Amino acid sequence: MSKYLINTWEPEAPAFWKSEGRGTANRNLWLSIPALALAFAVWMVWSVVVVNLPTIGFKYSTNQLFWLTALPGLSGATLRIFYSFMVPIFGGRKWTTISTASLLIPAIGIGMAVQDTTTGYPTMLILALLCGFGGGNFASSMANISFFFPKAQKGYALGMNAGLGNLGVSAVQFIVPLVITAGVFGSLGGEAQTVTKLGHQSSMWLQNAGFIWVPFITVSAVLAWFGMNDLASAKASFAEQAVIFKRKHNWLMCWLYTGTFGSFIGYSAGFPLLIKTQFPDVNPLQYAFLGPLVGALARVVGGIIADKLGGAKVTVWTFVVMCLAVYGVVQFLPHGGVAGNFTGFFWMFMLLFAGTGVGNASTFRMIPVIFLTERQRAAAGKPKAVQEQAIVDANKEGAAVLGFTSAVAAYGAFFIPKSYGTSIALTGGPDAALWGFVGFYISCIAITWWCYARKNAAMPC
Repeated sequence: MSKYLINTWEPEAPAFWKSEGRGTANRNLWLSIPALALAFAVWMVWSVVVVNLPTIGFKYSTNQLFWLTALPGLSGATLRIFYSFMVPIFGGRKWTTISTASLLIPAIGIGMAVQDTTTGYPTMLILALLCGFGGGNFASSMANISFFFPKAQKGYALGMNAGLGNLGVSAVQFIVPLVITAGVFGSLGGEAQTVTKLGHQSSMWLQNAGFIWVPFITVSAVLAWFGMNDLASAKASFAEQAVIFKRKHNWLMCWLYTGTFGSFIGYSAGFPLLIKTQFPDVNPLQYAFLGPLVGALARVVGGIIADKLGGAKVTVWTFVVMCLAVYGVVQFLPHGGVAGNFTGFFWMFMLLFAGTGVGNASTFRMIPVIFLTERQRAAAGKPKAVQEQAIVDANKEGAAVLGFTSAVAAYGAFFIPKSYGTSIALTGGPDAALWGFVGFYISCIAITWWCYARKNAAMPC
């Protein structure tokens, strides 16, 4: 039997948690966070690469560039559906190692492809799809960490894992513009590309956008293999987990989490190109990383707040703030030949990113509570063994729902950038897409209040 497999895991038992549970859970959490951050970095790397492709000689239209930005979201969301169920089948340690190591494929592929301007557009599309490996990792990572912590600390644990993991989005948009300006890897990294701007020539190593992550991915995969654990109590077949498709709350939370995380990842993917198209005189890479940074840090804070105030109450007010922020963004966009106000646009987007971060945490805080409460209600008054099994079943269902809702929500990484592109193509601006997002947030407010937040809600959380 593997020394990494833990047969007895009872985080809800205070004595067990204090003596050995907390230390083991925290070790797995702190090895999970950098692996997840790297996954997000690889997933979102195209948001930075596409801005630089035209400057080094790639002849792509604006719509083609939006496709390259959006496709990792499409493949990442689809992979999450499968990744959602992998931890109970393979084990958290094994699957974290495998999924992290898989990031080497797109990272190396991008580094090789961008060095040759004759690389075909279909090849670029394939590489964009392969970056979805990074998107898939979130579903399995969150499901895995949810098994390790007690109910009272799930908001903190999931907020830390996701919030600090989400920093990978900000990291890629901050680090890549720096590393592509120098030959970081010397002769091993390939030749520089020549960039001509306003009559001045400079060098760029765009391949570093992919290569820079390779050593970190390798180290993280090795640490996951030798430092993490598999939990015997988390084992479950796909058939056992598939019961979530019959649960009403699974589908309701898919809708709500699309409003929070779907917004965060979609805005992160589309923010640089949206700035470039609406404010051509602004360098988007000077500002783009700040949005995901604000959202990621807000998620950490949001998890703690949701533990104290309740996830549903925080979620309702988060969507209200997001509606107001999108309205503000629209007001500061260019309209009718009149230049927009970038300062106002930028700060409204920062408020919007903060809202998505807090909402990410509060909705994920709701999920374990909903399913634990539901299973405990069903087991109330029955023998102790039945009540204990109800907790185990609730943890399995909750983990599967965490993964599946994140899979559905991740389609935001495709639909938001594509909505911008479609709206601009049809109407000349992104306003129509943004008003559509407001309508969606209003529906989220109604669902959260009626089902979870009002005084006599059937499932208060």
